[in-house]
Amino acid sequence: MEPVPVNEDGTAPHEQAIQTTMALQGEGTSIAEARHLAARFLTRVQAEHGLPVSQRAVDVTQLVVSELVTNARKYAPGPVMMDLRIVGDLVEIVVWDSAPELPVAKAADAGRVGQHGLEIVMAVAQGFEVQMEPVGKRITVRIALLDDPGGAVTGRRPQ
Repeated sequence: MEPVPVNEDGTAPHEQAIQTTMALQGEGTSIAEARHLAARFLTRVQAEHGLPVSQRAVDVTQLVVSELVTNARKYAPGPVMMDLRIVGDLVEIVVWDSAPELPVAKAADAGRVGQHGLEIVMAVAQGFEVQMEPVGKRITVRIALLDDPGGAVTGRRPQ
């Protein structure tokens, strides 16, 4: 049996990757634009590619996009890029920014106002990783497109 070649994104060469990319400009408007792009992308995935996407997946993807882009706009001095792509039964959200520092989730503190974004993202994601780049960093978050039949919000079994 011959090995099947695959592209860097895991698709076979004859398959077209389902993805979109956005350069985020400006302060507040880029966060709303990124959320809207995420919703439109997942709607297109359903309509044009016939992939099932739950409403929970759309909502959680918009939440994650909002948190990641907010942090990038707040802490990175330069441009921000966002990629959305379908990988198997997941939507992969990739946000690149120019800040050279790794994000750190803070210890739980019920009295703290704000700064819970990274904790929220990590709680709802099937996958989370940070990769340092020659300039800045790339954060990748994976969200399940379908709800877990067992009812777990994140698609993972409750622990």
